[in-house]
Amino acid sequence: MARANSEELGNKAIGPLLIKQAVPASIGILVMSINILVDTIFVGNWIGSIGIAAINVVLPVSFFIAALGMAIGIGGSSIISRALGANNDKKALKTFGNQITITLLVTVTMVIFGLSFVDDLIPTFGGKGDIFDPAKIYYKIVLYGVPVLGVAMMGNSVIRAEGKPKFAMVAMIIPSVGNLIMDYIFINIMDLGMHGAAWASTGSYILCLGYIVWFFLSKHSELKIRFSDFGIDFTILKEIGALGFVTLSRQAVVSVTYLLLNNILFELGGESSVAVYGIVGRMLMFALFPVLGVTQGFLPISGYNYGANQYSRVRESINKAILYASVMAILVFAIIMIFPGEIASVFTQDQKVVNDTTSAMRWVFAAIPIISIQLIGSAYFQAIGKAVPALLLTLSRQGFIFIPLILILPNYYGEFGVWISFPLADLISTIITGLFLRREVKSTLIVEDEAQVKTS
Repeated sequence: MARANSEELGNKAIGPLLIKQAVPASIGILVMSINILVDTIFVGNWIGSIGIAAINVVLPVSFFIAALGMAIGIGGSSIISRALGANNDKKALKTFGNQITITLLVTVTMVIFGLSFVDDLIPTFGGKGDIFDPAKIYYKIVLYGVPVLGVAMMGNSVIRAEGKPKFAMVAMIIPSVGNLIMDYIFINIMDLGMHGAAWASTGSYILCLGYIVWFFLSKHSELKIRFSDFGIDFTILKEIGALGFVTLSRQAVVSVTYLLLNNILFELGGESSVAVYGIVGRMLMFALFPVLGVTQGFLPISGYNYGANQYSRVRESINKAILYASVMAILVFAIIMIFPGEIASVFTQDQKVVNDTTSAMRWVFAAIPIISIQLIGSAYFQAIGKAVPALLLTLSRQGFIFIPLILILPNYYGEFGVWISFPLADLISTIITGLFLRREVKSTLIVEDEAQVKTS
């Protein structure tokens, strides 16, 4: 197996290496975010509001499948990074083969189940009345592409684990650009309506998977699996599941949070308050892309060096990742604090919504400068294969702290109680994560590093 590329994770200076890993990840996240926004604009203008409603009904299915693929991908990638770092090529290949097998088994099962109960599931997701028929059209076509989407998301995480961030970035850009082009052709030119929107989404998944398959078959990939690697290894599968469950749980909590916030804000201020949260939510998705990019870039570096027992490099990667992510977060914080009104005005001309969003956005982003500690800390435990602390820290912000806050504070402070819950959750979860990370660095990384020095 050619190892020059992955070995760079253990040899190259941490600062330049982190930038090399983080920049492509950030660009990929940004492009995907823009795609979601522009795709919605296209459907709204060329099909109508019913088209947007239909897609929103089906969107949780796509998000869940993507999260499932990412969970298997990230869980297995943590194993692969550490295996490559430890020169255990056999385990890396077996893990990748098992990732493909389990992703296909799970997603194909979901397709069969989803198609069998389509008329019951669509109303459950909210596809009622006039929304039912277009939602059913979109749902069935998108469901055909579910195995493709799952394998594509899984493969993208593995590409990153190999230390190939530019290829992973291209794999994220291809479906985004492809979807927009096919939207224009299928909906605007061919006038296929919801069929066109659905095939544009499914077609974009196929393009993405095609590129990923090319990558693993090309000389660029170190993972040349054999047929025997597809056979299930329950020990590896258990580890993939434990680590992947962290990602899957995070997505589940995010979905619950959105559901709760929409209902709470509607009760407090009606449609306009929900609109305010819609704008704030989009800004959270867009504005934090460089911070999330640093977090994604940090994962393979820390995992590889931990597997290679290079604990001083792991510590350096933690410090540099927190520093770089904090700088990005402070820049985001400054822009939000200075231009909240101008940002809100891009989304709507409703002056009440603009005014309310201006105030809400400042509170929601108030603790963003320190959030990198929470993100990098929880990502570290996932990267080194410690599933329990990774899960607890990942869920601490939105699950254990934020949800109770939004259920309690609005009873006393109304809508302000919702917005103040964001920085409070960030602050408390950051303190908890910081304590966990500090203890881990002292008890494991420093101790093991000193032990190596004594024996050398």
